Amino acid sequence: MSDAFPPRECPFHGDASTTSPGPMTKVTLPRSGQEVWAASRHADIRAVLTDPAFSADRANPHFPNPTGRRVQQDGSLKPSLITLDPPEHGPARRAVLGEFTVKRLAALGPRIQQIVDEHIDAMLATESRTADLVEALAQPVPSLVICEQLGVPYDDHEFFQSRSRTLLSRSAAVDEIRTAADELRAYMDKLVSEKEPVPTDDLIGRQIAKHRAEGTYDHDALVSLAVLLLIAGHETTANMISLGTVALLAHPDQLALVRADPARTPDAVEELLRQFTIAEFVTSRVAVADTEVGGVTVRAGEGVLTLGNAANHDPAVFADPDRLDVTRGARNHIAFGYGAHQCLGQNLARVELRIVFDTLFTRVPTLRVAAPVAELSFKDDATVYGLHSLPVSW
Repeated sequence: MSDAFPPRECPFHGDASTTSPGPMTKVTLPRSGQEVWAASRHADIRAVLTDPAFSADRANPHFPNPTGRRVQQDGSLKPSLITLDPPEHGPARRAVLGEFTVKRLAALGPRIQQIVDEHIDAMLATESRTADLVEALAQPVPSLVICEQLGVPYDDHEFFQSRSRTLLSRSAAVDEIRTAADELRAYMDKLVSEKEPVPTDDLIGRQIAKHRAEGTYDHDALVSLAVLLLIAGHETTANMISLGTVALLAHPDQLALVRADPARTPDAVEELLRQFTIAEFVTSRVAVADTEVGGVTVRAGEGVLTLGNAANHDPAVFADPDRLDVTRGARNHIAFGYGAHQCLGQNLARVELRIVFDTLFTRVPTLRVAAPVAELSFKDDATVYGLHSLPVSW
């Protein structure tokens, strides 16, 4: 994209951008010493994500481990949806899929709009005409939305956001990660237990009622799902709000197109998702049977690190891929993954991003980044890419 944006750290040679697709290659992960395949072409990653020879099971000792840490689980937290393989994955996903339909999420639009307006109101009320956009808007909006959807008290947001940051940090110690995971699990275990006597009208409560009626209720499985949705529901969209704001402000010609015609915003959202691919390593896999990908044979027990950011800049699929083009209209990116494990919350993220960008740039037409982009604090230390803070003024 713009030269003003610093290159992303590459997990196998530290200082290089991951936006250069190439053939399947054996690489060594410096922190773990693992030798794995690196998939960076769009077609290769889509092949990996649809081939039953690959597993999403992160407990497999051969699963790609860029951090070099292995956190031993004590069995108190059941495997989350993103780690399940068939036949367990399909039923578990279908059970909650109805919570994320386009129709259900469209009905949330007015409430999301209200939340966005309230936070922009508060931001504009500051006498200094400056703010940290992460703190003022990007973090609280998706956090409040997912809290209301799940039925989690927003007053506890500092607790779960701090634990989420630890879990997603690539530099946190194993003990810190284990403690954060245990505390989040205990928090959600208590919350689910409180909803069980009389299920509430929220995602957790509806899941309790649905599974009880079907005779399939599993307390621990619901706790695991709720932890996953809480973390994913605020971290990913929050980072896309801040990164997308910077990108559009850095490309005034593209921002002008969106401002002139809000019907372009959905395509702009897709383009921003493609450009940043903030959770690219979530789609990594480990082979459980010999198979062929990209002209090479991947043996059972070999890991494949999926470089989604490179795939979303593959010139064989996206013309002039480093150029931000809100008119591109390309929805074949893999920012939300691909195949059976494609992100459950993608429709919610799209609704939130559209409302935030339309509202922010309409209500704050003089918004600008109050620091050189190259000097911003990017999350190179986190599993989910983004900004630690974003100083803005207007």
